[in-house]
Amino acid sequence: MAEKQQSTVTGNVMFYKKPVPLNREQHVGYGVKPVAKPFEFMAKNHFLPLTAPEFGSAAASYPIIFAGEERSPLAVMGIRTDENLFVTDGQFNQDFYMPSFARRYPFVLAGDQSNDRFVVCVDEDADCVTKKSPTQKFFEGEDTSPFTKEAFQFLQSFERDRQATNAMVEEFKKLDLFESKEMNFQGQNADGTPSERQKIADYFAISEEKLRNLPTETLKSLNDRGLLAVAHAHLISLSNWQRLVNMTLRLDSEKQAKAAKK
Repeated sequence: MAEKQQSTVTGNVMFYKKPVPLNREQHVGYGVKPVAKPFEFMAKNHFLPLTAPEFGSAAASYPIIFAGEERSPLAVMGIRTDENLFVTDGQFNQDFYMPSFARRYPFVLAGDQSNDRFVVCVDEDADCVTKKSPTQKFFEGEDTSPFTKEAFQFLQSFERDRQATNAMVEEFKKLDLFESKEMNFQGQNADGTPSERQKIADYFAISEEKLRNLPTETLKSLNDRGLLAVAHAHLISLSNWQRLVNMTLRLDSEKQAKAAKK
């Protein structure tokens, strides 16, 4: 939790409109309440960051890719900008795995540049954050509430997982396991004919061949630390590109059907 001393929070984070350090003086009486569309905040994000410990659970839901120079792991949740296929009318499809990056909302750890540390922040502009009769308060008396303490623990766990993920990616880089790939999408026109082929994404994936050809000792080391399982989960997840294509085609078909009825 943010202490009373002055903090200078830096950085921008996906979803968060007004993240401010959480403290009793400023947020006494504040808390969260149920809202009609609890996951609307992620409806226009078709990529979400993912940590290594989540790969096993996420691999059955959507593709997991590595992006950019940093090879940042991402959950691909849509193939078009501003379209998350797993969020409908503000509700997340519970048949699939939700990244912890989204589950921690409206809390987040942010960098406090002046004091060289992290502070817990809350998005004051989140729809669920309120000062009017919250169902879960941030503070009770002089202390944080059990709800807030649980949120802190989740943030600490997420930060540990994030750091472990960065270390994993650096090791995969040193082993030269990444290869560049691309994914293309071909939909249908209103008359049923194939539309123009479009590139969905350029991304990085672990090369099965490079992974298979690693020295036995290296493979054993990766396996002993759970990193080999993470790599295999990533490779398995890439079969979910077709799921995203099918979901997109079905969504387009439904939109066309509704338009035709008007």
